[in-house]
Amino acid sequence: MYHCTSYDAIKAGRVTDIYFARTLEILKAEGLDKPVKAEFIAKNLPEDWTWAVLAGVEEVAALADGMKVNIRAMDEGTVFRPWEPVLEIEGMYTDFCVYETAMLGLICQASGIATMAARCRLAAGGRSLISFGARRMHPILAPLIERNAFIGGCDGVSVGEGAELIGQPPMGTMPHALVLMYGDTVEATKAFDRVVPADVKRISLIDTFQDEKFEAIRVASALGDRLYGVRLDTPGSRRGDFKRIAQEVRWELDLRGFTHVKIFVSGGIGERQIRELNPVVDGYGVGTAISDAPVVDFSMDIVEIDNVPLAKRGKPSGAKQVYRCQLCHQDRVTPQAHGSPVCECGGRMERLLNRWIERGNLVGPLPSAARIRQRVLDQLRWIGRLDEPQSPREPAPKGVEERATGAVAGTVAA
Repeated sequence: MYHCTSYDAIKAGRVTDIYFARTLEILKAEGLDKPVKAEFIAKNLPEDWTWAVLAGVEEVAALADGMKVNIRAMDEGTVFRPWEPVLEIEGMYTDFCVYETAMLGLICQASGIATMAARCRLAAGGRSLISFGARRMHPILAPLIERNAFIGGCDGVSVGEGAELIGQPPMGTMPHALVLMYGDTVEATKAFDRVVPADVKRISLIDTFQDEKFEAIRVASALGDRLYGVRLDTPGSRRGDFKRIAQEVRWELDLRGFTHVKIFVSGGIGERQIRELNPVVDGYGVGTAISDAPVVDFSMDIVEIDNVPLAKRGKPSGAKQVYRCQLCHQDRVTPQAHGSPVCECGGRMERLLNRWIERGNLVGPLPSAARIRQRVLDQLRWIGRLDEPQSPREPAPKGVEERATGAVAGTVAA
């Protein structure tokens, strides 16, 4: 049997911390219930993050469907900062108290994955970025991982069902298993070329048996113009200076006229490695760094009861609104009743928390994954300028001509 729950169990409120189930039992037995407002907020973000990407909202919508609640929320894919409420739920407390555990789980992990994908997107600039991480998690989570990697900024995903969810074709190259079955990199690449439809790019995995630069020469000579790229997935025990290996491959290919052949890397790649490899690499397959991204530690806290501001210690009470200046992109959290503030730079302040669920019904249609991804990319343009300055390209080592393969530092290709 698979150790996982079902949608029906989540919808029935059975996936909940026991104290919520006991609280519901007590309140019903005592005949006590009150209208409340509760907000979801992350007081801190993982590691050195100063911002994160909200994700998982579509699944919260599925859970809230038919519930007697109102929800205000930021749009999925919105960049937010610590201490900013991203979602507010309003209703009789007993109507939703047992769903706190599930709602937090839906946005905590999804937001972590989307944020790490966005950070890798920023690091990669305009270079290709593919999600390879589904194999590192329980298979039932594969669509969750792939969707949030995509909306965070990945160009594509490798698992078929995840790709179907986002309306994109799956992307990938070839595994070591194919090369091992043929006993030779060139023969495996030729078989790929013979069998796989022509619209799939020919990218040969070149580190199974021999030195990468010599295998790159062999497959490029065999396929010529049909070879789109080579992938290096060199094991850490044999890797040494990974960047230098890629530089050697680039040099040997260019020397022989194979300047069209791109270089892709995978295996233990994260945002730090991406920045180091950018001067010579055309694209990345990122796995565990995205699928095992740290979760965003949201909490749900009551902030109003019976329309009276009331919250636990250490938590500002009352319903709130988050505003963002459309010119300088600074945020302001204010009491909801106070209205729009004025930004010091003179820019227009836009409201981020908007009506989204009314009495369990969606106010409007949910956007596609592609549209959410575009929202993230649009924000990464100014995030890159304000919060994540890119280091300039380093000069090429003596004797090695490096190619500028991506977009201008600090920009993201849509």
